[in-house]
Amino acid sequence: MFTRTIARRAALAGAGTVVVLALAGCAGDHSPSGMGHDQPRSTTTGASASAAAFGPADVMFAQMMIPHHQQAVEMADLAATRAADPEVKRLAGQIKAAQAPEIATMRGWLAAWGRPMPSPGGEMPHMDHGMPGMMSAADMARLAAASGREFDRQFLTMMIAHHEGAITMAEDELADGANSDAKKLAQEIITAQRAEIATMREILARL
Repeated sequence: MFTRTIARRAALAGAGTVVVLALAGCAGDHSPSGMGHDQPRSTTTGASASAAAFGPADVMFAQMMIPHHQQAVEMADLAATRAADPEVKRLAGQIKAAQAPEIATMRGWLAAWGRPMPSPGGEMPHMDHGMPGMMSAADMARLAAASGREFDRQFLTMMIAHHEGAITMAEDELADGANSDAKKLAQEIITAQRAEIATMREILARL
């Protein structure tokens, strides 16, 4: 898959080396700001991740998953005012509650590792391919223009594809990553989003 190609290119750019970040003083004194949020899905913290080995695949995972999650949160926010089905609204709230803290966690990792944050559009200098499951600007505009049952159907269809893309990236992290906290979050994403995909397919089938 092209995502695995991205990770491998990043690994080559990093000379295949796993970097250990040397922290001055105790790791607990250097926790990134903003990491005190409750995390419904993950207990991983930027502080613990910063104290462990990390490699290019871990950096790529965080840099790609942050904008991917941000788009899911944006879609969930649309559902709060446009969805008709109560179950769609409930699921959208669940997605936002899980992914917003994960964004903060991954941003903390990048800060601790001394690696750049993705831009609001999700682009990084070495990312010359799109991320799997990401909606285009036209897709997002179409979703924002919809309401009621039509919104519900579009939201579910798009979010299923979006989740499948996140699972692909998380599987790449499990295969290629070195950081135990990043791999733990990747597994949590896979487990949670597979369950949400099953729920969304059930809702879509009855609409």
